[in-house]
Amino acid sequence: MSTQKPIAVVTGGAGFIGSNLSRALLEEGYEVRVVDNLSGGKQEKVPQGAVFHKLDVLHTDSLVPLLKGADIVFHEAALPRVPFSIEHPIESHQANVDGTLSVLVAAHRAGVRRVIFAASASAYGNQELLPIPETAPALPVNPYGLHKYIGERYMALFAALYGLETVSLRYFNVYGPGMDPEGPYALAVGKFFSQKMRGEPLSIVGDGTQTRDFTHVTDVVRANLLAAESQKVGKGEVINIGAGRNISVHELAELIAPGEQRLSLPPRIEAHDSRADITRARELLGWEPKMMIEEGVAELKKEFGL
Repeated sequence: MSTQKPIAVVTGGAGFIGSNLSRALLEEGYEVRVVDNLSGGKQEKVPQGAVFHKLDVLHTDSLVPLLKGADIVFHEAALPRVPFSIEHPIESHQANVDGTLSVLVAAHRAGVRRVIFAASASAYGNQELLPIPETAPALPVNPYGLHKYIGERYMALFAALYGLETVSLRYFNVYGPGMDPEGPYALAVGKFFSQKMRGEPLSIVGDGTQTRDFTHVTDVVRANLLAAESQKVGKGEVINIGAGRNISVHELAELIAPGEQRLSLPPRIEAHDSRADITRARELLGWEPKMMIEEGVAELKKEFGL
């Protein structure tokens, strides 16, 4: 009797979230194919046991054979930098919007069952109501947030028009083991740890009162695994994946480097407050976060030897 492993493809699998997800998929018994152009990821992050393909997701025709036979595609590949999207709107649009469309077209052609999209809470922009439910209007305040929102709409369209199962997971501020301290995700957490390691003052953008919902990567990975199997999703649903709790940037700095000197930087164009309503994730995925920011920071201090 055949005991063939299910096949999962992870785009952006050499990056922070993608590599953590690839490792978890291998542990779950999947055959894992990683697609990454290494513009932000590093090949050494690809876990042993995954098959690595250096390829840009914009190359649709080359992507199709890599997706053949796959049950599920986790689309994590992106240029996830807000400042870059403002300074280089064309390049970031190509990677984030055209790249997502290319993955969907390739998945449809290859006969993939389901695509799970790494969406972003940046699609919300500034919201008066906290915590933010998925029914809140999308009001992105930068190109990156708009790109991710367009990606969600494409996911819903491909489910409706082509019968491709899709689901969009709106990540809040993801941090955790394996993040690049200089990297694009969890900018505040990564940057603060990097500055602490170098003995520099922590640089606070704006007045530091802005709040974020810091979400541990292990919780994000678990949400993806549940979204792969849930019978309640597949029609382009949008689901918040966050801790359901926010703290200010000042509070985060105190957790990482209590009482140490701070450096003030000019404010930038971004939402002031963010906090996820995770009711839908509980109902559709049976998911809730397990790692709160205090515990996550304590673990990272051990990892960085602080």
